[in-house]
Amino acid sequence: MTAQPHTGRDGGSAQPRTRGTAFLLAQVGAHAAARFGERISELGVIPADVGLLRMIATQPGRSQQSLAEELGVVPSRVVALVDNLERKGLIERRRNPQDRRNYALHLTPEGTHVMTEMRRLGSSHEDDICAALSDTQRAQLAGLLQAIAAQQGLMPGVHPGYQQ
Repeated sequence: MTAQPHTGRDGGSAQPRTRGTAFLLAQVGAHAAARFGERISELGVIPADVGLLRMIATQPGRSQQSLAEELGVVPSRVVALVDNLERKGLIERRRNPQDRRNYALHLTPEGTHVMTEMRRLGSSHEDDICAALSDTQRAQLAGLLQAIAAQQGLMPGVHPGYQQ
């Protein structure tokens, strides 16, 4: 973290001024999100697509309703997001054999390919963002951020941007 020098009331140099932790989290978060969006754009997806694809990949056959519940959004919001992924050829809806009123969501072969590439890009992205840290520092930072996220009531693995 680089301190920003500032001038004291008498015009002389005062103590270096540091930014608050919340500001730094927002600054790094915005930068990381923008860079991630740039990286995955080559796959024809946006970050919101990747989050849903990941959720479907980790639980194939899940329903749109279960996605809505996990994301904490109204089902109509998920329908629009799923429609977009289906138009891109990344997922398919199949009738749920246990409940024909619901659809089971599955990745298509193209969706599986995008997820594979996204994991590669995501790993590279994390390495670039955390390049200034040792492995120990990265683990420590991850633990600290998880503690903050839990204390703030954030759902593990779910970006709060879906709720906007």
